[in-house]
Amino acid sequence: MARKFKTMDGNTAAAHVSYAFTEVAGIYPITPSSPMADNVDQWSAAGRKNIFGQTVKVIEMQSEAGAAGTVHGSLAAGALTTTYTASQGLLLMIPNMYKLAGELLPAVFHVSARTVATHALNIFGDHSDVMACRQTGFAMLCESNPQEVMDLGAVAHLAAIKGRVPFVNFFDGFRTSHEIQKIAIWDYDDLAEMLDMDAVNAFRARALNPDHPVMRGSHENGDIFFQHREACNAYYEAIPGIVEEYMGKVNAKLGTNYQLFNYYGAPDADRVVIAMGSVCGTLGEVIDYLNAQGQKVGMIQVHLYRPFSVSHFLSKLPETVKTISVLDRTKEPGAIGEPLYEDVCTALAEAGRVGIKVLAGRYGLSSKDTTPAQMVAVYDNMAGEQKNHFTVGIEDDVSGHSLKVGPAVDTAPEGTVACKFWGLGADGTVGANKLAVKIIGDHTDLYSQAYFAYDSRKSGGVTISHLRFGSRPIRSSYLIDYADFIACHNQSYVDKYDLLRGIKEGGTFLLNCMWNDGDLEKHLPASLRRTIARKKIRFYTLNAVDIAMGLGLGGRINMLMQAAFFKLAGIIPLDDAVAYLNEAIVKTYGRKGHAVVDMNQEAVRQGIAMLHEVAVPAAWADATEDAPAACDERPDFVRNIVDVMNRQEGDELPVSAFLGYEDGTWPVGITAFEKRGAAIMVPVWDAEKCIQCNKCAFACPHAAIRPRLLSAEEA
Repeated sequence: MARKFKTMDGNTAAAHVSYAFTEVAGIYPITPSSPMADNVDQWSAAGRKNIFGQTVKVIEMQSEAGAAGTVHGSLAAGALTTTYTASQGLLLMIPNMYKLAGELLPAVFHVSARTVATHALNIFGDHSDVMACRQTGFAMLCESNPQEVMDLGAVAHLAAIKGRVPFVNFFDGFRTSHEIQKIAIWDYDDLAEMLDMDAVNAFRARALNPDHPVMRGSHENGDIFFQHREACNAYYEAIPGIVEEYMGKVNAKLGTNYQLFNYYGAPDADRVVIAMGSVCGTLGEVIDYLNAQGQKVGMIQVHLYRPFSVSHFLSKLPETVKTISVLDRTKEPGAIGEPLYEDVCTALAEAGRVGIKVLAGRYGLSSKDTTPAQMVAVYDNMAGEQKNHFTVGIEDDVSGHSLKVGPAVDTAPEGTVACKFWGLGADGTVGANKLAVKIIGDHTDLYSQAYFAYDSRKSGGVTISHLRFGSRPIRSSYLIDYADFIACHNQSYVDKYDLLRGIKEGGTFLLNCMWNDGDLEKHLPASLRRTIARKKIRFYTLNAVDIAMGLGLGGRINMLMQAAFFKLAGIIPLDDAVAYLNEAIVKTYGRKGHAVVDMNQEAVRQGIAMLHEVAVPAAWADATEDAPAACDERPDFVRNIVDVMNRQEGDELPVSAFLGYEDGTWPVGITAFEKRGAAIMVPVWDAEKCIQCNKCAFACPHAAIRPRLLSAEEA
């Protein structure tokens, strides 16, 4: 089957495949699932047709509970219905989920799995939300990257319709939902060909209808409820076979090898990791890396988590395995172990495989980056100490649960080009990088990947874009450790962050700044200058701010910096890149008129023409830091925690740093110590023009100019 390739994120992949099977979408937005519902809403408004030749009816409610009620009612009326949610939004749907499962209604919930608020709110990803729903009776299918979301999202809908059991189809929030990759997309004719229309017609025939009325959702006493509850068992026993059947049909069409549990690694492995979600891409790279050194390791990737098929699981476990580590991306305080670990232990016990040592591990809570070095530590732990109930990726110097992680290792496929971009939220950096990935992905044979790390401030906060390009599929579901190219789009960052951490020898550094070569000695910190000189970095500057101001673009420097990137990175021919950028500008800004298009196209030209290479002085290799300030009167909390977080080094804080704050209570007033100085223009008080109306202070949310009320004597 010939498939078209497009560059998109996991949310868009889920929306594309779900739209095909959906007649009604009951929605309420919540980060990071909102783009799924937004895409479906836009496509519906544009008249896009599903596989039934209908436009999806989108109903946006005023809460997640309302959306779940809409899904329930719509399905009861005989319409195939879908929703998209995460975290607290999913938890608010739990009462309806019990009803949907109990009434055997083929709902599909696409969930960008996200942390549930505990001691603190968190918008990033782990499995705490979906794990809170495993008792509802929903089947649960998991994917590890945008391509799997596209391919297996179809399986969730097809199996729900045929098997009458509703599905939670989940993938890691932000890491997969917002990761952009070049993927193959479904043609709706191929999806329609796999659909069991007899099952669809039977579902519609069961709808509540005044022409053949039934009572549903009655009250039952203890004499019959138990027996009636057990009557659904056959449906759940059939689901693994139905999912396997549809995975087989997908494999036949696509040439893939999707199974309920996929094994990867040495056929005679003695150590195996069991996991699900985006970490499986990282594990795949680490397995190749370790097995090339003569080790014998492997991984079982869980796709169908509920119902958990013991026979399918055991069929993938090598007979030679001696030790297993089960990785859970959630924490259940007070439990013997986390959910996947308990399932694996139960499966092995029921099968009598008691000679295998099973270790439990927690990783990646709240999108904590999960690196190859961490996964190497997991395999090393199985071969050595065999610490159980461990954590990896943090330093637990209180309970002692954490594994010691060694130095970073480069497991990415040879030839992969890795690029990092430091930007300011709303300066256009993220949007420009999305455009770059789409250009390279859609116009070349290269594979591409983009992931954007930012804090919950979003606009005005730090953004770090991680882009990879290569001739082989990219499985690297972690932040870039080794970069060929690094760009900094805000000059104030040079003395705030370790911008060049992990840059490769002979790499390229692009800095947007207003400084000339003579100013760089004064403004660049000694550590940055040493790295540039010692690693023989090709160093370029571009005064994008002044150019953008001159063109009338204000603070939007994205096109200037993107053009400079294409010239320096050399991933595609420069003339082609310019043509694609200009084409994208017309498409994006054409409705705003010729003047806006011309400004942006001129920005592309000047971003290339005004690029300046800096001749790096040899003396920079021995640059020394200025003496630190003699006195620092800031509170310990600010120096020991807030400052570390603001340097983008919060990952390195140990558990002990939070003793005394276990319940989520933090000191107040710390914003006063958090001045980032990231603005490219600052207000200045002009005493000659000021009439002391105080409107400037009243209007400015940042208190950039602060008035003081003085008596005559004080003045």
